[in-house]
Parts: sequence; structure tokens; C-alpha cells
Amino acid sequence: MISFFGKKNNEAKPAAEPEEKQGFFSRMRDAVTRTRESFSTRINDLVAMTREVDESALEDLEAALLTSDIGVQTTTEILDALRERAKRQAIDGGAELKQLLKEQLLAILEAPITQQAIPAEPPRVTFLVGVNGTGKTTTSGKLAAWLRDQNRSVLLCAADTFRAAAIEQLEVWAARSGVEMIKTRQGGDPAAVLYDAASAAKARKVDEVLVDTAGRLHTKSGLMDELEKMRRTAAKLVPGAPHEVLLVLDATTGQNGLQQARQFTQAAGVTGIVLTKLDGTAKGGIAVAIARELKLPVRFVGVGEQMGDLLEFDPAAFVDALLG
Repeated sequence: MISFFGKKNNEAKPAAEPEEKQGFFSRMRDAVTRTRESFSTRINDLVAMTREVDESALEDLEAALLTSDIGVQTTTEILDALRERAKRQAIDGGAELKQLLKEQLLAILEAPITQQAIPAEPPRVTFLVGVNGTGKTTTSGKLAAWLRDQNRSVLLCAADTFRAAAIEQLEVWAARSGVEMIKTRQGGDPAAVLYDAASAAKARKVDEVLVDTAGRLHTKSGLMDELEKMRRTAAKLVPGAPHEVLLVLDATTGQNGLQQARQFTQAAGVTGIVLTKLDGTAKGGIAVAIARELKLPVRFVGVGEQMGDLLEFDPAAFVDALLG
């Protein structure tokens, strides 16, 4: 599998790979426990009771999909595809229905995935954007640690100069993850600190620059203008920057978060999603809705509060964990 940052994930010793894969699957399974308890239970009951897949069975499936927050639009498209399949070839009971559902979900999650931009020369610049309270600063620190585990050098940029204590919070994460950080005073110019960070990264040949930005909504025109100014600043110093704009989204908000994301992506040039607090919600199906309705890939998921509780999203592992 090719990772988010273009580096192969299979460079570990072959003997250790099965154990690593099992560990990853276990963590993903734990992360979607609350969703699986409601969703998978209903699906398994449907499988056990269904000998012939008819309209009644599909209505039961529809209820299960909506409960997990996959959303009306995505649910409708899944059911339409299953009905079309049933017209061409009968679906042989609940077990085949479950397998076809897994294939549908996997196809939806994989569809938006594209090869990520890799600059000819470092650094690679990633903006983390979103509203306050979603976990942007925490995610910045966790992502820095994840990148270091991939043998990438990282520089954090504290461009959230508006929120009280944001700079200090990022300093704590920088220390914990063992990376350097460029900062300014609270209330300082975010574009100026980004300029300093990009310049330092080029001089030091740092691989990755992670930019923690201020919380903003699409309706806050001043902050959106500031973000555009930061984009121009990055592009002047590093060709193609920002190479990635990750929207940090709280999974517990479900469809409300999807609406927020839909509005935000139109204004911020978002290229991928970080779904935080996945372990704390029964609405894990929102990952599917994001992929289908926003045409954006989920890049990472947050599954806890610890340093290592950020997982690169794997659609197959997610679907297996959800329906396992």
C-alpha cells in the first residue's frame, strides 16, 4: 500500500508485517466499536433472517445504514445499486447481500483516493484547517509524530495566532513528538510566521511542514481571506504549496459535520479529511458519506488521546471492522 505521503508502508521486515497488519486492524476495529455495535448487529440479524432478498430486506438494510449516519443520499445510491444488481441476477440470501454491501462501501471509500503531490524538492507543506474544537492542534502534533515514524523530518508552524493558548498547546505537542516549531506572539501575523517556517524548512532541508491554522468558518470572511494570504505566501516560497489541505472534522457531529465540511471545502481548497474522535461515536458511517458526497478521501482517523492514536485511513480495514 502507498501511504498518504508517497512512501511505501511495506518497508518493515516481512516477518513482522502480519503482526503489524493485525495490530492495525485491531485498533481500527476498536475505533468503530460503537458504530459496529449498532450497525453490524443489525446487519448480522438481517443476514441470519434473510433467505430471499426482497424489498422488505432492503428496507431493513436502509434503516441500518441511516442509523450509522451514512446519510440519505449515499444510502439511496447504495440501495439503488443493490436493486439494479437484483434485477440482473438474484441476490442469494443475506450472506451475499452483506458481501455486496461491503463491496459497495469499499468502492465508495476508495473512489476519491488519488496519488498525493510530492514536490521535487522539500519541504512538503500541509495546512490543517477547520473550526475550533475539532482537534486541529492535537492532530498537528500526532501527525508530526506519525511522520517521524516514517523517517520524515518535520517542522511545525504555529499559525493559529488567534486562539488563546493555541501556540503553547502546539509547543507541548512539538516537544512530545520531538520536532522543532516556528512561532510568533499571540495575535501575530499568521502569514509572517508561515513565511519564517517555510524559509527555515528550506534552509534546513526539512521534509515536511505542518501548518496549524486558526479555527474558522466559511462565513468568517476575514479569516478566510487570511487563509488565502497564507496560501499565496506558501506558494511564493515553495512551488506548489500548500501541497495538501486537510480538513479536521469531529466524527461525533455526524451529518452536521458533513454540512460544515461541505461549506468549508468550497472556500478552503480542501484535499482530504482527518476524522477525529472516531472512537467516541456510533456515527462512524460518516466516513462513507464524506467520500461519496464531498468526493474527498479520508486520510487519517483519530482514535484516542495518546500520541500514537492517529491512524492512516485504510478503507478495507475500516469496512472489515465495521461489518466484522
